[in-house]
Amino acid sequence: MKTPFHALLLACACAAPIAVPARAATVARVDAASMEGLAPAQVAIGGRVAATPGAGGWTWQWPGLYFETAFAGREAFFEVGPGATILHVEVDGRTAATLARPVPGLYRLSGLADHRPHILRIQAATENQAGPNRFDGIFLPAGSQPLPPPLRERRIEFIGDSHTVGYGNLSPRRECSEAEVWSTTDNTRAYGPLLAARYGADYRVNAISGRGVVRNYDGMAAATLPQAYPFALFDGHTPVADDGWQPQVVVLALGTNDFSTALHAGERWPDRAALRADYEATYAAFLRSLRARYPAAYLLVWSTGLHDGEIRAAAGHVVEALRRDGEARIGYVPVDGLAMDGCHAHPSLADHARIAGLLRAHLDAQPQAWSEPSGEPAR
Repeated sequence: MKTPFHALLLACACAAPIAVPARAATVARVDAASMEGLAPAQVAIGGRVAATPGAGGWTWQWPGLYFETAFAGREAFFEVGPGATILHVEVDGRTAATLARPVPGLYRLSGLADHRPHILRIQAATENQAGPNRFDGIFLPAGSQPLPPPLRERRIEFIGDSHTVGYGNLSPRRECSEAEVWSTTDNTRAYGPLLAARYGADYRVNAISGRGVVRNYDGMAAATLPQAYPFALFDGHTPVADDGWQPQVVVLALGTNDFSTALHAGERWPDRAALRADYEATYAAFLRSLRARYPAAYLLVWSTGLHDGEIRAAAGHVVEALRRDGEARIGYVPVDGLAMDGCHAHPSLADHARIAGLLRAHLDAQPQAWSEPSGEPAR
């Protein structure tokens, strides 16, 4: 049961995903001596992290991470560790500041209305394949009242490639340098967080640009998405902590990188038919592993019709095969009409809104999607 206080917190948490700047709140880096008298706040984390050995805080690499707390008071502090990222600092659903490649250290959020609850969310916009980032916590000064982070009943996970990352979605053109891709990628405005905001849901984004189910972009040598999925970092050996995460909905979009480029001599598939057969078998096995991991989740697969419909045919066939095997809590959404005007012909902001809308329409037509198989609402 939610208390009135929690209801107020949740009302703040479910604000529009594209925030209006908070005029009163400001963020500035301060001297580490300001740590004196600060107490750690209770932090809820949206996404996969690993505890930072010997330093406190968390190390993270998957996109879409957010760190969230609630409190009553006029200011709060947070500490950023090393790494290259863009962080949106949001208070009560409004953006107070965006920090691009923030210098490691302590930051002060000030200028808030006193004697009322606030939700502070610090969320990452960028992709982090080059290396992990670190976040060392949120802290409150004396006189502030710490509150538990909002408890959201709905949880959704997104698994995919660059389309799910939000690769270059802010770009006004397709031609982009590597630096421009980095600066114009904003996962908070990709279809996943947009859809999660529609349902007032906590979310996790487990996606890596360029990765496929059995084949990465242009045959690139790296872990495929199913191979990287079990790990908290991209090192292949830091396991995901068992933190009780059980989403009611898991959305997947994989296959673009498997099929978007021609096979090269020396790759293990003799032809496209063999590649497709391997993709379908491996994707089906990955979905079955997710069913074992999340017994009650509704699995929702989507794909575009790009590359002469090869992705759509293969992904749709996987869903059909699972249904024939008795999998009932699964859906498929074909997505057409995308302009692909972002960097390197990736989805634009308008495209992400379209994808989110199509997925929302499907979920709204599936009353069982947010419920346990028994029909009871999932908690």
